[in-house]
Amino acid sequence: MLNKLKTAVMCLILIVTVSCTATFRNHGYTPDDEAMANVVVGVDTRVSVEETLGVPTAGGVNTGGSYYYISSRWRHYGTKQPKPISREIVAVQFNASDVVTNISRYGLEDGEIVVLSRRVTAGGAENISIISQMLGNFGRFDAENIFGQP
Repeated sequence: MLNKLKTAVMCLILIVTVSCTATFRNHGYTPDDEAMANVVVGVDTRVSVEETLGVPTAGGVNTGGSYYYISSRWRHYGTKQPKPISREIVAVQFNASDVVTNISRYGLEDGEIVVLSRRVTAGGAENISIISQMLGNFGRFDAENIFGQP
């Protein structure tokens, strides 16, 4: 009996220890400094950047838009909310002729917290039951709208 209790306590300690171990997840891709040295501002084009650095994580919305290479590392710890440990963004800007005009590198410390607000118009249906909604539709149909005008 005592051995089973010791085994159960050891298993419980092991489970608690393992569940509280931090895990890390990496997302995305940013090119290293060696690959970035191969991109020459004013010489390389959109196609040569893709060949050198790879396909970007995101691109600009217009034809003169930029390429963005984004990577991040997150720490997951137990039941706590995941936290970003590092984030890196490499932005490659192009002109109208698709030639590289600028290369910028940003880190987590360069970011700002942006509060997003969501405006939702109340539908007014939260106080009406489903049966009331279904029965409320009887008599609202017009044959002219259903079958069209003759």
